[in-house]
Amino acid sequence: MLRQRVLTALVLLAILVPSIFLAPPWVWGLVSLALLAIAGAEWGRLLGSATGGRVLGTALAGAGLAYVAWRTGQPTGAPPAAVTLLSALSLAFWVSAGPLSLTRVRRIGPGWAVATLALASAWLALYELRLAGAAMLVSCMALVWLADVGAYFTGRAFGRHKLAPRVSPGKTWEGVAGGVTAVLGVAALVAFGWPVTGTGADGGVTVFSSWVGARAGFVVTAAVLAAIAALSVVGDLYESLLKRLAGVKDSGTLLPGHGGVLDRIDALIPTMPGCLLLLQLLR
Repeated sequence: MLRQRVLTALVLLAILVPSIFLAPPWVWGLVSLALLAIAGAEWGRLLGSATGGRVLGTALAGAGLAYVAWRTGQPTGAPPAAVTLLSALSLAFWVSAGPLSLTRVRRIGPGWAVATLALASAWLALYELRLAGAAMLVSCMALVWLADVGAYFTGRAFGRHKLAPRVSPGKTWEGVAGGVTAVLGVAALVAFGWPVTGTGADGGVTVFSSWVGARAGFVVTAAVLAAIAALSVVGDLYESLLKRLAGVKDSGTLLPGHGGVLDRIDALIPTMPGCLLLLQLLR
């Protein structure tokens, strides 16, 4: 199992790293679109319809291809107002109905509409963040990875109080605290040692925490980073809820040792629209 996980991770890195850092943004747009389309098909199966999932994945792919073609011909800058609106709607779901679904251990809201909104806004955010700069995109995603790693090790070492035992028995409040602490600690070090040098899109290297800190100050930045870490937990738990209701262990089998694509990006789905929306608010 460990060998499978490592080999799969190496293959993913070999695809993702060049598409983010070495290729033009539209390449990352297509790579990430393929992943989100597969996640759409997996989400559909969790909702009980493999056919519906394929339709959802295909629709996402088609709309995304059209958007990449259109956006590539536009001046680099702020995303369209419709993208900002979708990000806001997605964030509204994740901070309200998302946690409510977890406490009631059932889906709140129309399942297919939620899947479409969540995945479409997540992909648009991933693409638009890349247009803002490779460092901006990776630093946003890194917040989620830090929260996950911090929660895992802290939970294993100190976890006593269950976070959502009916959804994911392994997660604890101590793990959440560890994830938030990891995000705040590393982000503070990065912000201190990596000041803002540009907007990212104009050739400067910009890290999310530094960019927000330069505009909003320490207290607001700390609150934002803690909120992103918390949102990542909600996304993780929500996918666990979907799997529990569907009676399956993994969302799919595409990634040996890791399960499905949705299993790997569940925490990015609520957080990336939040990051993009904040960038828009602080521009």
